[in-house]
This record gives sequence, C-alpha cells and structure tokens, in this order.
Amino acid sequence: MKSVKEVSIESKILKRLQNNPKCLELVNYLFKDAELQEMQDYANNVSIKRLGYNDHGPVHMRQVTANAIKMLNILHEAGIQTSLEAEEIGCFEDSMCGIILAGLMHDLGMMIGRQGHEQMSVILAKPIIERAAMHIFPNDLHRRVLIKSIAIESIIGHMASRKIHSTEAGIILIADGCDMTKGRARIPLALNTTPKVGDIHKYSASAIDRISIHRGEKKPIRIDIEMSAEVGFFQIEEVLLTKIDMSPSKQYVELYAGVEGQEAKCYL
Repeated sequence: MKSVKEVSIESKILKRLQNNPKCLELVNYLFKDAELQEMQDYANNVSIKRLGYNDHGPVHMRQVTANAIKMLNILHEAGIQTSLEAEEIGCFEDSMCGIILAGLMHDLGMMIGRQGHEQMSVILAKPIIERAAMHIFPNDLHRRVLIKSIAIESIIGHMASRKIHSTEAGIILIADGCDMTKGRARIPLALNTTPKVGDIHKYSASAIDRISIHRGEKKPIRIDIEMSAEVGFFQIEEVLLTKIDMSPSKQYVELYAGVEGQEAKCYL
C-alpha cells in the first residue's frame, strides 16, 4: 500500500501535467505499475535498513520527478527549448515523458547496492521504460526511441559521475540534488544511532527545512533553501552544487541558501 506522502506527491505531479495528456497517461500507467512499486520499495529497504543511507525509494523518486516536472515547465514557459526541441527531432512532450521515466526509476539500482547504482538502475529500468513507452506510443517508434534515450541518459547521469549533454538529463541531475530536506533523513537517523562514516550527509540533510523551486528573476529557475543550522551548507556545497556544476542546465538556475533569520547566501 502506498504511503500518504507518496499519494500526496502523486497528486502534485498530476496537477503539474494537466496540459500534457500523454504525460498524464504515462504517470497514471506508472503509478499503477505493481512491479515498479515493489522495486522502489525494495530499493528503499536496501538503502535505509541494509546500507544506512537516506531515502532512495518511492517517496524520493516521486519527489525528484515532481521537481523535474516543475523545472521543465518553468523553462518551457520562459521560451527555452529542451534539447529534443532545439535539435528539431522531438517535442516538449517527448522531453517531459523522458524525465518522468527517469525520475521514477533513477534509483532502482539501490536494489543491488550503492556502488555503480546508476548503471544498475538503467539495467533494471530498461524493460519498464520500453513497455511504458509502447503503451503510450504503440505506433510511433521514433518517439519511443527518443523518450527511452533521454530517460536512460538522465538515469545514468544523475550522480554527476559522468558527462551528460541534454537539457533534460541536466534537469534530472538538479532535481535529484534538490531532494535533501530533513524528511529524507528522518528514518535513517532514527534507525542508526552508532556513529559511522557518511553520517554527515544525514545530519546535514536534517538541518534543511525547506527547498522551494520557482521562477527566478535573473534566470528562469530559482532555488531557495532554508536551514535550521549551518551544517546544512555541507549538503548544498558537497551534493547540490556538485550536481548543478555538472548539469547542462546550470545556465538556467539561480541558487540561494541560508539559515532561518539570517541573510541568504547567493551561490549562483
């Protein structure tokens, strides 16, 4: 059974896709996919209970998807084309379908382990990507190939460990980095009380209260981060900024972060 948080994020995703009928059809297909749900749940079990990491399961993958949809919509409203549009081989809807698939499956590789999980995610996601694309576009091989390619590039590039080239994959990279609030660290912090290497990621995430993504003033996308303690700067500087720096979509983002009650620092 899905959690209240999963259902809540799904509702946001559906609302953000009201003007994209094929994308709506795709997310509804994926939200009802029993195999994908089981895989997301198991990935989270391995991440939290076996390895002691933050949430990498159904809530996280839905949140990354919601973040990516919001950012891609902002770019679209600002008149900025995706890579598929700019190269005149696909449309905005193709790009959106690609990031939806990537967002909902980018961490499936955590079912196997942390090391190289982005490559494992591609292997595990590929059959689902192919059958989902076939369900939505049964008579359009061209669109299926485009969407699968964007999805796989976005999945394999989400750790900033390899060069990616599309705006779409760059958006997933940033969207993933933006899911680092205290809710994501709540369960692992409760389960693991013995100090060990890597705890700084959980404690820094627990200091981040809110992340908001909206239209910027100098650039199309603005990300605002509010923290309860300065340890949260570690998460921003070591995780989020690393991903933004590797993203082909960096040029479209401005980033502000600060401790509540203090002046926010402008990073980008």
